[in-house]
Amino acid sequence: MKKNRFPRSIRRFNSFLFVLVFIGAVGLPKASAFYQDAPEQEITYKQYKGKIMDADTKKPLVFATLAVEGTNISTISNTEGEFALKVPSSITEGNVTIAFLGYKNKTLPLSEFKEEDTNIYMDVFVEALGEVSLSIPKNAEALVRETLNKRGQNYFQDPTVMTAFYRETIKRRKKNVSLSEAVVNIYKTPYSSNRKDGVELFKARKSTDYSKLDTVALKLQGGPFNALYVDIMKYPEYIFAEKSLDNYNFRFDRMTRVGERQIYIVNFSQKPHIEEQLYQGKLYIDAERKILTSAIYSLNITNRYEAARLFVRKKPANARVWPTEVAYRVDYREKDGKWYYGYSNVMLEFKINWDKKLFNSVYSLSCEMAVTDWEKNLTNEMPKSRERIKTSIILEDEAIGFSDPDFWGEYNIIEPEKSIESAIKKIQRQLEKSKSSSGNPAP
Repeated sequence: MKKNRFPRSIRRFNSFLFVLVFIGAVGLPKASAFYQDAPEQEITYKQYKGKIMDADTKKPLVFATLAVEGTNISTISNTEGEFALKVPSSITEGNVTIAFLGYKNKTLPLSEFKEEDTNIYMDVFVEALGEVSLSIPKNAEALVRETLNKRGQNYFQDPTVMTAFYRETIKRRKKNVSLSEAVVNIYKTPYSSNRKDGVELFKARKSTDYSKLDTVALKLQGGPFNALYVDIMKYPEYIFAEKSLDNYNFRFDRMTRVGERQIYIVNFSQKPHIEEQLYQGKLYIDAERKILTSAIYSLNITNRYEAARLFVRKKPANARVWPTEVAYRVDYREKDGKWYYGYSNVMLEFKINWDKKLFNSVYSLSCEMAVTDWEKNLTNEMPKSRERIKTSIILEDEAIGFSDPDFWGEYNIIEPEKSIESAIKKIQRQLEKSKSSSGNPAP
């Protein structure tokens, strides 16, 4: 029998993350899929847009966080550094803190934000040797173990209901093919608890241009759970189970600073003699309190065929499919001395090698989720089983249609990239045209 090259923890971690590849000619979504109904907004909101960049190079800073001080209102910048921050109209004063790993925090009054073109420039944090007040410990692995053991002390211990924005996209090469988005309620259990988090789908929307899919329809199984289970401190068993820690080498990289906190950067990679395909990446750990603030890592793909067995559920008989990159990121935020899951993303790139075709097809799938608000779950109740979504969910099948942007009301979202916006407008026009031709009034 052929040995499975993935340990049980990795198989469990990725059991919810599947690329479903279907063969067949498919057309544009039917007009009946368009969803227009929007809830009434009792609270009015003001939106501020802009871009976050490096002060010297003017390069965009991807996934920088913006938070309104004294509230749970926050958002992050997209892959072009752009952001959209929605604040209740009743909040006219206050400060917004902008943070990005390795840069000095910046605090700006809300009054300096504009509805468009709010450019924010961040300065790189450079720590002189004389300023380092904490020495780097000798054993990086011991630091990681201590950090994992302190999750019950440093992270939320109250049951919490989080509101989060989730997005998943599919691209063929660099062209956007599909976009699905949702607002979800996450019923977060204490970090010291082994009880799984529950997720409730609040609203969802989608947009797909099947004509760009090269005769295959791709779907991502798992929906928001793809991003939620990247929360290492809640689910350490999926990457750093107690026994699997011995399979990694840990070493210190350098120190940086986030705000007033000194951060250790710990590199990790699987030991050379380990045959299983494990992970490699960087952990960002608060030097004083031993808190994981961020993690960026990827699957170490050493056997593409074994990796394909892990991610591909179905595929055409005349095609070979394998992942070329699987990358993860998770960021945590702090409130009143306690930390909680704030943002994560997963990126999967893979190739399809068709029989009797000269060129391969290259696709990328990505999903990301950002917490926009939270409150304590005073009753400690989970939604009923029929209201909770399952880890096998395919969001694209659950989303009714791409609704009017006003539908999203108070929810801060990761502003779509311009190329995605263009694709959405194109598909909306096609849906409206289809509705008109069928005799139904256009939305």
